[in-house]
Amino acid sequence: MAAQPLDIKYDEPEAKDVRSLQSGSILDYAAQHKGIDAEVAEFLAQSSNVEPRTIDEATNKRLRWLIHKRILLVMVVTYFAQTLDKGTINFASIMGILEDTNLKGQEYAWLTTCVYIAILAWEFPTNRLIQRLPIAKYLGFSVMAWGAVLACTATCKNFVGLIIVRTLLGIFECVCQPAFVFLSTMWYTRDEQALVIGSFYSMNGFQQCVGGLLAYGIAHIKDAAIKNWQVLFTLYGCVTFVWGLFILYWMPDSPMHAKCFSLEDRLLMAERVRKNETGIQNKTFKMYQVVEAILDPAVWAVTMISFTNALPTGGLGAFSNLIIKAFGYTVLQTYLLAIAQGVIIMVFLFSSAGLSRRYGQRLVFAFIYTLPNVAGTIVFLAVPTTPHTKVGLLLAFYCMQGFGAVAVLNLAIMSGNVAGRTKQVIASSLVFIAWAVGNAIGPQVFRDNDGPRYVKAFVVHIVVYGIQMVTIVLLRLYLMRRNALKRRAQAITPGETSNEDTGENLTHKHAFDDLTDKENPDFRYVY
Repeated sequence: MAAQPLDIKYDEPEAKDVRSLQSGSILDYAAQHKGIDAEVAEFLAQSSNVEPRTIDEATNKRLRWLIHKRILLVMVVTYFAQTLDKGTINFASIMGILEDTNLKGQEYAWLTTCVYIAILAWEFPTNRLIQRLPIAKYLGFSVMAWGAVLACTATCKNFVGLIIVRTLLGIFECVCQPAFVFLSTMWYTRDEQALVIGSFYSMNGFQQCVGGLLAYGIAHIKDAAIKNWQVLFTLYGCVTFVWGLFILYWMPDSPMHAKCFSLEDRLLMAERVRKNETGIQNKTFKMYQVVEAILDPAVWAVTMISFTNALPTGGLGAFSNLIIKAFGYTVLQTYLLAIAQGVIIMVFLFSSAGLSRRYGQRLVFAFIYTLPNVAGTIVFLAVPTTPHTKVGLLLAFYCMQGFGAVAVLNLAIMSGNVAGRTKQVIASSLVFIAWAVGNAIGPQVFRDNDGPRYVKAFVVHIVVYGIQMVTIVLLRLYLMRRNALKRRAQAITPGETSNEDTGENLTHKHAFDDLTDKENPDFRYVY
């Protein structure tokens, strides 16, 4: 079903909640809503300066574009920088870095694996810092730091030096995805989140297009003082550092601190996300929410999907250019074919996000978009490399790019189904730790003595895709059951779709109280 116009009214039970902010003190409101963040309560109490109203579609569209310019712009460009920077090692692999730094055996694979080991170690601390610190400031600092580290890669002469800078790169870059998922819950409705996540995640494909063109251009540089791969790292690192400075200047930390918007608009932006039931922020770490997250089967399901989807991604991301080159294409042709690969990734991402929003079926489309990966992998296992099959094998390789669509839908499932800020921290940490583990293992299944077709690696991929599809089916059934139990407890007739509470007349009076999805009777799961 197509998304319905946003219609937020202050009447019946919810009107009392809003008027309590207008007529009562902040302390009275905080006493009524014990879980609410003090800063959020103080901010919402200023609604006495704004006449309660219905947010019509025109106003909603205007607010959304204001948010796009300040928030989505930063997310998209930053994620593009991250994927471009992280993928630089892939282009450098056919630019001479292997020979210039004397890499042997599995050492090149470890340059990708060490990034994800660093992410694995730092993922929970960075999620906790995202909860505690001003998010825009923390993000800007991290971007500047990884830009500096990336530029330093050009000075490395051996495997040890590369391992050090790549590990630091993983530490500073791991802030991006959890921060962006948190920002999507803070600024966007659940109906919008899949497209928002898809927009920044699509930079995985766009960087393949731009990265291929830039690498193609840099490969033509002759007689430079430094090697072509050193030019690549230095250029990307310096540009990334400057972008980090811009983030500090441009991006607000939250609606409470977004002085670039009027007070009225900031309050309406907060009201826009009331129906999410996931709140805006809460800096208090609550142990009972930790326990609930650890015991929640839904959290472990999205964690498993994150792992099974990331393992093939990690290997294909590091070895894609080597695989394509082995088909018989030249180095320059390989650069250009990376552009087509990027376009296909973007098509997968935007189509999956758009279809899931239109039909309200995230997990159904996650299952469907796993199937091209399976088909492409089977072709790789069954068809030998010959001059007559190289085009078909290339197309099969392009089919394997559906993993990005599944990743977007899985993140949308996590952001839309986990409430309570501490529970979100734990769920996000587990999902991105699983993502890091998958990406770390991924390159290692591509054994040096199994190239250039890497048959054993693709057998592993088939197995994890099977696990992924089973998990998707079980998660959907589980979330449907949860919604049924909540409606039964409230004697409510089911809504029309999986992502709307149409016809249920929910009050959303606990939306900013930092209740978990299980605690909040008005919370509905999306699937």
